[in-house]
Amino acid sequence: MTEDEGKMSFLDHLEELRKRLIRGVIAIAIAFVICLAFSEYLFSFWAAPVIRLLPKDSSLVFTGLPDPFFVYLKVDFITALFIALPFVLYQVWLFISPGLLEKERKLAVPFVFTATFLFYLGAAFAYFIVFPAAFNFFLGYSTPELKPMIAIREYISLVMLLMLSFGLVFETPIIIVFLGLLGVVDSAYLKKGRRYFVVLAFIIGAILTPTPDVINQSLMAIPLLLFYETGIIALRFMEKKREREAQLEETETDTTED
Repeated sequence: MTEDEGKMSFLDHLEELRKRLIRGVIAIAIAFVICLAFSEYLFSFWAAPVIRLLPKDSSLVFTGLPDPFFVYLKVDFITALFIALPFVLYQVWLFISPGLLEKERKLAVPFVFTATFLFYLGAAFAYFIVFPAAFNFFLGYSTPELKPMIAIREYISLVMLLMLSFGLVFETPIIIVFLGLLGVVDSAYLKKGRRYFVVLAFIIGAILTPTPDVINQSLMAIPLLLFYETGIIALRFMEKKREREAQLEETETDTTED
C-alpha cells in the first residue's frame, strides 16, 4: 500500500465516522422535536421518584425564572436520546463492523437488541432501585425545622446523570466484547486485571452515586463487577469460536492444497 492510499483510507474512515455521527444526531433531533409536545408529561415521569417521597403538600421548586423552560428542554433531550438509542447503536455497529470477521458482521440485530436492552435495564435499575434508596437517605435529614425544598434544575441534573451512568455500566459486557473482537484486549488480559477492576468499580461507584454510604455505592459497583465477569465469559466464548473457525479454514486449505 502506498502512502497516498493509506492516507485516503484514513480519510475514508473519518468520512464514515462523520456520516454515522450526522445520522445519529438527526435521529436524536427528530425524537427531540416529538418530545417537545409531551414536555409536561415527561417531566412528571422524571420527577415521580422524589415526588412520592416528599412530605404532604410539598413539591419541587425553581429558583430562577428560566429554570422550568431549560429543565423541560433538558428532559426532552435526554428522553429523545433514549428513544433514538437503537438507531444510534446501529450506526455504531455499521462504523465498527468493517473491523470484524465476515460472520461477525451479521450480528447487527443481536448487538442492537442486547445493547439497547442492557442500557434500558440499567436506567430502570437506577429509576426503581437506586433513586428510592438515595432519596430516602437525603430526605432522612428532614426535621420540623429543616424542610426539603428541592430545586428542579439540580434534581433533574442528578437524575439524568445517574440514569445515563447506570445505562453505561450495564453496557460493560458489550464494550468488553467489542474491544476484544477489535483486538484491543483479550480475556486473559481482563482476567489478570480483575483485582484492579474491583478497586476501580468502587471508585466509580463513589464518584457517580450521590450518597456517601457504602450501600448506595455498592448498587453501582456490584453490577459493574458482575457485568465485567459476564463480558469476560462472552469474550472468551467469541475467542474460542474464532479459534475453531480458524482451525477449520486451515484444515480446508490444507485439504485443497493436497
